[in-house]
Amino acid sequence: MENSFLSNDRIYLRAVEPEDLDLMYEMENDPAMWDISSFTVPYSRFVLKQYIEGSQSDMFADKQLRLMIMRHADNCTLGTIDITDFVPLHSRGAVGIAIHKDYRKEGYASDALKLLCDYAFRFLFIRQLYAHVAVDNEASVRLFTSCGFIRSGVLKDWLQTPDGYKDALLMQCLNLKKV
Repeated sequence: MENSFLSNDRIYLRAVEPEDLDLMYEMENDPAMWDISSFTVPYSRFVLKQYIEGSQSDMFADKQLRLMIMRHADNCTLGTIDITDFVPLHSRGAVGIAIHKDYRKEGYASDALKLLCDYAFRFLFIRQLYAHVAVDNEASVRLFTSCGFIRSGVLKDWLQTPDGYKDALLMQCLNLKKV
């Protein structure tokens, strides 16, 4: 994968394959992840299999792009990174990232986010990426800030949790290069 937008010396990003079903099932159904996502119910294997089979891996057709985060050294799947809610008219999409609990705090999220932004801006010519991050999720705030995202606003009572509602930061990264 030399000279690829989707690869660095430690990881690479690739399209979802049928063999990713078990890992996706595990991660999508982890209740600890639900408060940082929009998931409200568990996903069945059937639904995830249909998603994998129906995805064209084309952000312009699907209005979203999910990529698997892979480690070069052993081809281990570390997690997923997505662009969702893609709006071609405004050339923007939301970023989501999930690293499997066994591989967190090793810099893989930062590597993956940098690769995704580079791909979105330099190859797909997307104008902006954004993320909604809980104000108390310090690790995610650091991650997005380190990758060039800025805090653009606070969304009051944006996320419902078992303890009530909490605010979220709107973080944006703009592609300021002329296309």
